[in-house]
Amino acid sequence: MTILWLIIGLSVFWVAFAYVGYPLALMTLRRFSPRPVAHGDGAPSISVIITVYNGDKELSDKLETTLALEYPGEREVIVASDGSSDRTDEIARSFANRGVRLVRNPENTGKESAQARAIAEAVGEVLVFTDNSAILEPDALRNIVRPFADLSVGCVSSEDVVDPEKGEGAYVRFEMALRRLETETTTLVGLSGSFFAARREICDPWPSDLASDFRMGIEASRRGLRSVCEPTARAVIPVTRNPGKEWSRKVRTFRRGIAVLSEYKGLLLPWHGRAALSLWGHKCARFTSPFALVTLLIASVIAAQESTLATALVIAQGVGYALGAMALMIPAMTHFLVPRLIGFFVLVNAAVMNAWMYHLTGQRAVKWEPTRR
Repeated sequence: MTILWLIIGLSVFWVAFAYVGYPLALMTLRRFSPRPVAHGDGAPSISVIITVYNGDKELSDKLETTLALEYPGEREVIVASDGSSDRTDEIARSFANRGVRLVRNPENTGKESAQARAIAEAVGEVLVFTDNSAILEPDALRNIVRPFADLSVGCVSSEDVVDPEKGEGAYVRFEMALRRLETETTTLVGLSGSFFAARREICDPWPSDLASDFRMGIEASRRGLRSVCEPTARAVIPVTRNPGKEWSRKVRTFRRGIAVLSEYKGLLLPWHGRAALSLWGHKCARFTSPFALVTLLIASVIAAQESTLATALVIAQGVGYALGAMALMIPAMTHFLVPRLIGFFVLVNAAVMNAWMYHLTGQRAVKWEPTRR
């Protein structure tokens, strides 16, 4: 029983560290050892890279809004088409007289592959990456480059805005709050794939098999630079209405994240300081929490044979998982905050576990099928 309760305690601790302990650690650092970010009003030349795969339904609006964004410096817009087979390339070419360039992958070989091709032709001092579906606020470009006035900053992430009535809305708000804490104390180890910027010099090399939004934050740390978020650079992200597609998107995202973490596992060593803390707290703990949850349930069931407290713990877990499953299956339950949050928590951890199954069997997610919003 002592061993079982030790396992239960460690499992609870690990999940609690991922979602509560790590934010508290950052709050403590902010209180006693903050790392402020300098901002400036400079306007370095930028290359805005819009990566698209069969996105003809949104591309015209995306290009119109991108060209209308406020930016006082030199700017170029590149559409990186990843072997699109619809009207994506035709639409991009129709904007050529307004300065938009099309860079095309002959085949659908992956988002990062298309980005790499665009980077090779880009001329900006700062490279700005954005998704076709992301809706940028009018001053987003001006604001996302302001932290580059701080020479310690290598990458800047936007702040995502999603529907607050969905489970993902609460999750995204939590993520954005966490990124603000990391900006003030450590470094981001994951950027918003929908909208982020990086100094050109740290974009070489650009591996085609690793998720760029996750990898670039860690790559900046590896080179002794920081990654920060800029809350005034906002991108509105439409929520996926199809549960099946949302599941696929999450599994794909976690598969790609696990692959990057495996590639940069050396940065988990303690002598990497605050960067290691962020990698442990924000990524490693999250990616391994499903195993802690499974361990917790198994240990609780075994201990329940001799312990009333363990029995209560089993019941509590069962009720929680049942409530989460109901929230995922019954749309009306998402109108209530607690079931909505539990349902999203269950969905996320199930997706992480599924992603590990792919990773451990050597299946990598390189090609992409953007989620239709």
